Amino acid sequence: MEFPPKKMLVVGDRVLISPEGGEERTRVGLYLPATAIDTQQVQEGLIIATGPGDPVPDASSYDEEPWKADEKTPRFRPMQARVGDHAIFFRKAAVEISFEDKKYLVVPQAAILVLIRDELPI
Repeated sequence: MEFPPKKMLVVGDRVLISPEGGEERTRVGLYLPATAIDTQQVQEGLIIATGPGDPVPDASSYDEEPWKADEKTPRFRPMQARVGDHAIFFRKAAVEISFEDKKYLVVPQAAILVLIRDELPI
């Protein structure tokens, strides 16, 4: 019996990061101070997936009668982080996980210090 492939979903305001090395100069050209690298205060990586963001209550639901059973789609505050961004984040806030023999870090968006994004020319 074959099972369908597993899919990993990121929830809330978290991002899934593929960690990159602890060199002095990041792959995107930023220099990290030696003290930050030595004490592992910060780390960098490539964002693989993002959650939908923080849920936001629907203000219009307070105006309606409670017995109405309208189905509403959930609303979320959008994430600043996008798939493909390079992130520099606080190492202590990251949780290391393994999924299909690969190591990832799950980081709350609030722990991200800097996002480096390749902007496409207009």
